[in-house]
Amino acid sequence: MDFEGESVVSLVNKYNNLLVVKTLSKSYSLAGLRVGFAIGNKELIDGMNKVKNSFNSYPIDMLSQIGAMEAIKDVKYLDETRHMIISTRAKTAKALIELGFTVLDSKANFLFIIHKEKKAEDIFKYLKENKILARYFKKPRLDNGLRVTIGTEEEMKEFIETITKFVKG
Repeated sequence: MDFEGESVVSLVNKYNNLLVVKTLSKSYSLAGLRVGFAIGNKELIDGMNKVKNSFNSYPIDMLSQIGAMEAIKDVKYLDETRHMIISTRAKTAKALIELGFTVLDSKANFLFIIHKEKKAEDIFKYLKENKILARYFKKPRLDNGLRVTIGTEEEMKEFIETITKFVKG
């Protein structure tokens, strides 16, 4: 929802079985802390709290909690990060389309791309050889696409330059 999506938080009071879960990994740049939160009715939250330690492999320490709370308060940083990712995502998508890629519509911090002629696995290997990481899923229906996380303007410029060399051969 931070990258142009819509939140359904306003619906938690209308639907007792709705639990909205949010990570702070991407838009708040806190991937290393593994923090997030859930919003829902009291019974859902109480039930989750009763069982969380049986499946949560990332218990959150006090420093992580404080870091997360301070990050949530820093609305200016969140807005700057969101706008940068949205802008860079749009520029990257445009450049990829010009290179013959199909770029699925994204409201996230990544793009899923498919080339009309080049195999995703070959693109993935070429990028990796050039120290650029993308996600390749060797699974039916996904195996001709790559998931490309949006980085900084400079990182995405390097990505476009590298993938252009591959596509144009």
